[in-house]
Amino acid sequence: SAIKLFCTVEGYPTPHVKCYVCFCRCATDDTAMYTAVASNTHGQASTQASIIVKSKTFSPNIWYDLKTSHERQELFFCFSDAILPEIKYTKINITFTETFDVTFGKEGDKTTLTCKMTINPNLANLQPEAMWYRDEHLLKESRWVKMESGGGVAKLMLTQLAKDDEGLYTLCMVTKGGDAVHRAYVFVDDGPPPVPQAPGAPMDIKIHDANRDYVIVSWKPPNTTTEGPIVGYFVDRCEVGTENWVQCNDSPVKICKYPVQGLFEGHSYYFRVRAVNSRGIGRPSRMSEPIAALDPTEFERLHGVPSAPGQVVATRETETSVLIQWAPPKDPNNLIGYYIDSCVKGSKDWTSANHKPHKQTRFVVHGLTTGETYVFRVQAINELGLSDESQESAPLSVRAALKLPSFPYDISLLYCDGESMVLNWKQPLHSGGADVTDYYIDKCNVAKKTWKEVNVPPIKETLHKVGGLTAGSVYQFRVYGANLTGLGDASTPSAPFKCKAWTMPEPGPAYDVTFTEVRDDSVVVEWKAPVYNGASAITGYFVEKSKKGSDNWSKVNESSVNHCYLKVKGLETGESYGFRVRAENTNGIGVASTPSDPVCIKALSGTQEIKCGVDEESGDIYLSFESCQIAEKSKFVWKKSYQEMTDFSKGIIVKTSGSHSTLLFKNPDKEELGTYSVSVTHSDGASASYKISAEELEKMLALSYDIRNPIIPLKTELAYKILERGRMRFWLQAEGISSAVTYKFFANNKELVNCEQTKMSHDAATGIIEMVMDHFTDDSEGTFTVQIQDGRGKAQSSLVLIGDAFKAALAEAEYQRREYIRVKEGTVANLKKDSVFQWYKDDVEVISEVPADLNSGVCKFPLTNFSKRDVGLYKATITDDRGQDVSQIDVSGKAFDDIINELSRVAGSSASELSIQCTAEGIMLQCHMKYYTGEMKIHWKQKDSKIAASERMRIGGNPAMATLEMVEPTDKDKGMYTIEIVDPEKTHSRTLDLSGQHRGKVVGGLPDVVTIMEKKTLSLTCTVCGDPKPLVSWSKTDQEVEPSDQYVIAMDSGKFASLTIKGVSLEDSGKYTMTVQNKYGGESVDIIVSVYKHGDRVPDIKPTPSPKRIMPPTVPIVVPTAKSATPAPAAAKSPAPPQNAKSSAPPRGMKSPTPTRKK
Repeated sequence: SAIKLFCTVEGYPTPHVKCYVCFCRCATDDTAMYTAVASNTHGQASTQASIIVKSKTFSPNIWYDLKTSHERQELFFCFSDAILPEIKYTKINITFTETFDVTFGKEGDKTTLTCKMTINPNLANLQPEAMWYRDEHLLKESRWVKMESGGGVAKLMLTQLAKDDEGLYTLCMVTKGGDAVHRAYVFVDDGPPPVPQAPGAPMDIKIHDANRDYVIVSWKPPNTTTEGPIVGYFVDRCEVGTENWVQCNDSPVKICKYPVQGLFEGHSYYFRVRAVNSRGIGRPSRMSEPIAALDPTEFERLHGVPSAPGQVVATRETETSVLIQWAPPKDPNNLIGYYIDSCVKGSKDWTSANHKPHKQTRFVVHGLTTGETYVFRVQAINELGLSDESQESAPLSVRAALKLPSFPYDISLLYCDGESMVLNWKQPLHSGGADVTDYYIDKCNVAKKTWKEVNVPPIKETLHKVGGLTAGSVYQFRVYGANLTGLGDASTPSAPFKCKAWTMPEPGPAYDVTFTEVRDDSVVVEWKAPVYNGASAITGYFVEKSKKGSDNWSKVNESSVNHCYLKVKGLETGESYGFRVRAENTNGIGVASTPSDPVCIKALSGTQEIKCGVDEESGDIYLSFESCQIAEKSKFVWKKSYQEMTDFSKGIIVKTSGSHSTLLFKNPDKEELGTYSVSVTHSDGASASYKISAEELEKMLALSYDIRNPIIPLKTELAYKILERGRMRFWLQAEGISSAVTYKFFANNKELVNCEQTKMSHDAATGIIEMVMDHFTDDSEGTFTVQIQDGRGKAQSSLVLIGDAFKAALAEAEYQRREYIRVKEGTVANLKKDSVFQWYKDDVEVISEVPADLNSGVCKFPLTNFSKRDVGLYKATITDDRGQDVSQIDVSGKAFDDIINELSRVAGSSASELSIQCTAEGIMLQCHMKYYTGEMKIHWKQKDSKIAASERMRIGGNPAMATLEMVEPTDKDKGMYTIEIVDPEKTHSRTLDLSGQHRGKVVGGLPDVVTIMEKKTLSLTCTVCGDPKPLVSWSKTDQEVEPSDQYVIAMDSGKFASLTIKGVSLEDSGKYTMTVQNKYGGESVDIIVSVYKHGDRVPDIKPTPSPKRIMPPTVPIVVPTAKSATPAPAAAKSPAPPQNAKSSAPPRGMKSPTPTRKK
């Protein structure tokens, strides 16, 4: 037969290939070793193959063909008697769509070279290989070089540029059928030198002749342009595992090679080089690869760490373990063993599977999570360290290896009609790791003793009707179970069953007797109704129990139950029981079912019960269960009255996440009464039940309604307030509303529109919703209602204005309208040049600070510093040749209160933060505001206690601010101070902390007395605090200590203050004072320093502790920065009473008591 020899060669630049053929014609004596050699500028590689030629009647000619591509060459030797077809590789076309250009960088920078490409055809199993070269040298991953390839993108990341990285970079995308190449130059400039005009970093650090205590380091000099000439080099070393660089030569070495001595045998080192010129020392070179100081013979024996292990294969073992096998490394280098790591697929959290080197190439990893998917890798280790990691294994899901199922058992006869039999059996105890989905039945006529198949298509259930039987014959049956793996063993043959029609009046046996909800003293038994009912309908069931190993059966229930389940109580904990069921009809009790498997009466560890409640967000009623056991294939089966729930059309939803399952009732009603149960498949019986009673359901339905229809709480109900011009403001205040709130106003069940006549608005911050009605008339009598909706929350409030309440409101509105028209509008059209305008208070003429403007018709009477002294009846009169008109307003009672309330609102909204001011007698707290008067409701509090005015606590103010002066404050006056400005709708408050914790303080650390020998160094250090950070000063005998070479003053981290005295002398003895102070005050402490001569006895100075001295705050102090205060009222106009202030003139329906106008 034909023979073809080939080898694949790669290299850059393209290698030259030579083949050595030892024959011209093929003969038996051509049996030999054949060699192919590839070489380029970097070296050569060869490969060999042996050929044995057997005798033939002919001597074929041999030929060879050399095929060359850009990067790879294939060398073929072939015999001509039966030429094999040439190997044709899939042609993959690679087109670069985006490439990297010439790149410029600086030392220390990071840069990335990226090429994007299209691959056609893009085959998952034939992806091109990305190979990167610098100046024809193949690059490999290292701490300086990172590579990424895939998805049509190839990246080369240079993590920290050095001059060594400069060069021509080439990307070769290599495939079997060809390659694609792109190249560009990368320039690396010198980084900023440590010293101006210092030389650049040397390059290409290499290590030669490594020995047990020395190595030879060589390098290339840096390029110098504007820098001065290099006078030499310093070589540094750093032991692997540390960060301490040690200079190896004391004086610069002038040549680019240096033997480093004094190394420790067996230790590994890094090396770097720095160049020196007249300006100083330049940047260090890139450090070398680590090199071990070893004896040359030892070095030859230990070439380094082992190579990476080969392919890693993971196979299933059990539900919590996996068998790992791998190929040993090609270069073991005195291998000690292996470390195996595991990682959940998709994460990078690798965990070691063994903590001691394992010597075999197979290992069982235990402690894994069933159903989780893992990947594995292996590392080899020798005396020098760990190898690179192997390639990761294929992902593997942890589960037991699939096996054939065990055999079914307990075959029972449920019914016979003389021609067929209905059989039932129990599932195999062991499924083999996969669900048993198919069953096959064999039958045997006992007389003929031959087994025949009953069914060819598989049976899916454990119940089957076997037909085609002969009446009167006796049959036996056996059943096989099958899963994904195949067909399991056959069951034990059943008992002989005679094919005779059942005519007994009693029911046949129940079947599928199972159990759930195993607890420490109870269990729930379930079963299925008999196939044969007997002569009448089934009326109930009896359950019998028996301890394991006993044949004594006793009734559990004295009276029958009419459903197919029963909770059996009063059982012994830890005892095992079997159960069977008998059906009853009017003719009697039927035969017993096949007994259940024994069950141990002991609750599973961690068993939890079903929880019932109402979701606080949606209002859904829910039943929630968390299983103590869960497997990958586990499912939650919910039942009502122990019948599996399949109808979810009425708003019932099952949500399952991990080991938690919830049954939601979206539209709960009274039909939800009953017992609900849940069981978990593929577990050891995790299950529970819950009975919803009528009383509990009623409470949950009410709570669900409240959650789905929440009520927005109201601070105030709908009320009204009459504004100027007789406008009516309807308003209410909610506890809290969002900006998305919607609302509607109704008048006598008719919705009002938001327009000029009925303006509606709201304030989400205060919760106020209001409507201002421009015209309040006789037609407005009735009921006003506002409906609010905010999310799901709703609220409604109504105000009834009928009868006397409406008349009073309408009279006041009309009065305000007439007053506005008379004062604001009526005068403009009727004034003359000779008209005289006068103001009166309590019938006494008063002169206004603002002259009357008869041209515009506007006349004002400012009330400066409004207070109780301004209470009275004010009149405005206009007199000319036509007579006199009078208008009046009573500023007292409610009108006065309305003015004060409005002033309080303005003052509260404009109030600045509290500030502090020093006075001659103490300190004063100030709150600037637009207006202040003593009649406002203003309270001062210390902490939560109201402050009463006294000789020590002077409460007052001026028109621009409210003040609280503390005379001679003490420690008892420390604390949080609050001012509260109250208006009818809101309380405005401002606070200030006078705890004294912000001033500069000496926390500790300084001694009272220090004794020290001369020429030593003294360091005085202590901890200080304060906000803002305090300033620290030192003085000696009341003279400030100036920093110098001897006296070093430092402040670290804003809290560690120190004074260091170098070379102390006798003149340094004395009293030193440290002062800590910020704008809130500070402290000062004294330290006695005693210096004695060398050889003298240490002086015995008894410390006399001096107390800390408290420093007063700087003046003034403002904490925090107050808002810009309103100018003093002396220069400002006093606010006039608001136009919406209600007059106290009685009654509102009457005209104001003005004199009749003279004709």
